[in-house]
Amino acid sequence: MTYQETTEWLFKQLPMFQQQGAAAYKKDLSNTLLLVHHLGNPENQFQSIHVAGTNGKGSTSSLLASVLQEAGYKVGLYTSPHLKDYRERIRINGKKIKKEFVVDFVSKNKAFFEVHQLSFFEMTVGLAFDYFAKEKVDVAVIEVGMGGRLDSTNVITPLVSIITNIGLDHTQFLGNTLAAIATEKAGIIKKNVPVVISEYVSETKNVFLEKAKMETAPIYFAQDQEWEELPSVLLGEYQKANKKGVLEVLRVIKERFDISEQHIRNGFLKVIQNTGLLGRWQVLGQQPKIVCDTAHNSHGLSIVMNQIKRENYKDLYVVLGVVNDKDLDSILPLFPKKAKYFFCKPNLDRGLDASILQQKAQVFGLNGEVCISVSVAFEKAKTEATLEDFIYVGGSTFVVAEIV
Repeated sequence: MTYQETTEWLFKQLPMFQQQGAAAYKKDLSNTLLLVHHLGNPENQFQSIHVAGTNGKGSTSSLLASVLQEAGYKVGLYTSPHLKDYRERIRINGKKIKKEFVVDFVSKNKAFFEVHQLSFFEMTVGLAFDYFAKEKVDVAVIEVGMGGRLDSTNVITPLVSIITNIGLDHTQFLGNTLAAIATEKAGIIKKNVPVVISEYVSETKNVFLEKAKMETAPIYFAQDQEWEELPSVLLGEYQKANKKGVLEVLRVIKERFDISEQHIRNGFLKVIQNTGLLGRWQVLGQQPKIVCDTAHNSHGLSIVMNQIKRENYKDLYVVLGVVNDKDLDSILPLFPKKAKYFFCKPNLDRGLDASILQQKAQVFGLNGEVCISVSVAFEKAKTEATLEDFIYVGGSTFVVAEIV
């Protein structure tokens, strides 16, 4: 198969949460364990850092990878989802996995995948681990897809784990309380492996403490530490907590890696250049100011909406689209009523019809027009906005993916 045929096969023939939601969620790690055994346990052939949490996983993973790169290490980075190209998920020192490697991996293992009915996630995790092992990375930063305990990445034994924060997201799988979700995320805490918690609240702290005690894992709460606020090209307010978590991880592993303060400063400033990270309070234009952000749940969106309030502008325009399993009652009240909305549907099966989104938004006093696509909505916003206005694009990773 060609690269395009290979990725089409990966996307279309097997369940994937991005497209299908619940059908892609596996209830245990048996398939992943079968796969890594079949591949010769590549996950044991490199050092790793495991990153879980509701929000901030991608930024945290990219900041860690960027600092380690600046320190001269060969760094694997596994993240999800991708915005434009499947290969964004698997990088070494910022360079996407080679198309030929993807094609060869699927070709060699396709029969095994089909016999065991592996999911998109399981195959992609296997591909990442195989690539990092064969390329002999010094360390890999591995981002959890969803949850933690049952996530396909949870077959690694890392040098350190980090849990960024806990918010209400994917409640149909992870539970509908912060404590229940924290229990799933805490599933990445391993025996005697240090864990850093970037942010906690009263409902989640004890969950982490109990799990760490059970596993005799040293635990560190980054929000309780005093760290200098280092400059970064990642401009979202929420990055303050992410940066503290990263600094705490770097402190924990400092005896394993030769990392200077200058490496850290350079890594924070060059994170986009080093890792290709996109869509985090990303400024796409000035006059009018245009910002896109992948925040898509109440925890992330509340911070982003507060940041918009602090901007200076005449009128606000919002390009908004979501997926159909999003809890609209929890996110729509966060959006400002004094704005014009351009409702759109991200281009995937799980995208929520724009007219349904408009009807629901009107209940919360959010008014605007329905557009036939994300690109049309974005163009309309740019046409209507004057130089003193502000345009925000978001609601879903997949909306952002269509405009960056």
